[in-house]
Amino acid sequence: QVQLVESGGGLVQAGGSLRLSCAASGRTFSTYTMAWFRQAPGKEREFVTAISWSGGATTYADSVKGRFTISRDNAKNTVYLQMNSLKPEDTAVYYCATDRIARRWVTMREDEYDYWGQGTQVTVSS
Repeated sequence: QVQLVESGGGLVQAGGSLRLSCAASGRTFSTYTMAWFRQAPGKEREFVTAISWSGGATTYADSVKGRFTISRDNAKNTVYLQMNSLKPEDTAVYYCATDRIARRWVTMREDEYDYWGQGTQVTVSS
């Protein structure tokens, strides 16, 4: 059974930083692209960033480019999201997800990810 457990969310002032973690189990973590999505109140879930199985490729939504950094530690089966210069519009529940197909390029399509964590709340106050 694949499990993804996010942590690291919280309340932060605008301009601050947070680091989210997602610990994975039940799948050969090192062979799957991992991604972060987020869902703000009243809005649809949206893509934030993804990292390839090897860590060699990443992609970001325009709204977070230059502020957020995704990374992974395959030895620890963990993916991270470093969020800097946070804005109130970054307030959302953040979810990590794993690609349904191993060893392929990064994808931003939500329907290409088959396992999801429970989410962690990030709130940015102005």
